[in-house]
Amino acid sequence: MAATAQIQYPATAKVAQADDYFGTRVEDPYRWLEDDNSAETKAWVEAQNKVTDAYLAKIPTRAGIKAKLSERVNFERYGLGEQRAGYVLFFQNSGLQNQSVLMVQKGFDGKPELLLDPNTFSADGTTQLKGATLSKDGRYLAYDVAPNGADWQEIRVLDMQTRKPLDDFATFL
Repeated sequence: MAATAQIQYPATAKVAQADDYFGTRVEDPYRWLEDDNSAETKAWVEAQNKVTDAYLAKIPTRAGIKAKLSERVNFERYGLGEQRAGYVLFFQNSGLQNQSVLMVQKGFDGKPELLLDPNTFSADGTTQLKGATLSKDGRYLAYDVAPNGADWQEIRVLDMQTRKPLDDFATFL
């Protein structure tokens, strides 16, 4: 890579946005970027990613670094478990999974079963499973999902007897 090569970043629009906080005017010209669902923000992110990807693709040692990192993180690992109402819940990653899956078993001697796989929550694998907990009686599992890696989160409920999600859920930031 030539040190003199200039990176041409996409333009970032500034808007006339200001708020008044107890008599103090605060300019916020990039507020529009906070709406991660808007077409403008998505286009801006895509353009920024093109610049970044083009730069990273030129690094000659990148493939070797990626291979070495993959080798280092490719091992089975487990999260701390939670015991409640006769169940044990824990997160498990087989090695190179993007996200750990939630496992469940009856008691400490039960056979572990896959309960939730966040890698399948969205087509691109970016929807995250942030946490989960059982109701006191073990009938329901409340789990926290961040769609597409956003700050917004949804609390969803799974019926543990049928292993099917309920229709109602809550969204919060």
